[in-house]
Amino acid sequence: MIEIRWHSRAGQGAVTGAKGLGDVVSRTGKEVQAFALYGSAKRGAAMNAYNRIDDKPIINHETGMEPDYVLVIDPALAFTDNITANDKPTTKYIITTNLTKDELISQIPALQDKKDRVFVVDAIQISLDTIGRSMPNTPMLGALMKVSGMYDLDFFLESMKRVLAKFPQKIIDANMAAMTRAYNEVK
Repeated sequence: MIEIRWHSRAGQGAVTGAKGLGDVVSRTGKEVQAFALYGSAKRGAAMNAYNRIDDKPIINHETGMEPDYVLVIDPALAFTDNITANDKPTTKYIITTNLTKDELISQIPALQDKKDRVFVVDAIQISLDTIGRSMPNTPMLGALMKVSGMYDLDFFLESMKRVLAKFPQKIIDANMAAMTRAYNEVK
């Protein structure tokens, strides 16, 4: 089973990103869960979203997990949330930041022994440049595809076009550009 935990603020699209990923995965014949834990949070409050992916039925509905991937959408949460909670020796971290990987790791003691498993991408700047507003969820999906190798980028983009089909073509194109750029820029 693959488990993914998203660290975000309400309104940054983590729930939508988790559900979009879930939609793509479910159409490949895999079992998937996409859910969030935020209670009555208002826009801007810290929250978590989750994905579970497996070849067999998933009966675990708990929020507690040992994530394979931790996606940190809001840069400040890398410093304030316990992003390494319940991690395992293979957990990979994808963190949106304008810092270099070395700068980020030097400021977060919990990541210092995980350098080879930390990846950075400026998903906020990418979304500003491509989508026109701070919506870092789709760039993070592009970065996840690169780091995880879960799906080929072209397959994922085509699948996400179907997920985003309710939006005008301009928005779909902007999101495709955001995912592609994050895929290419994650380090």
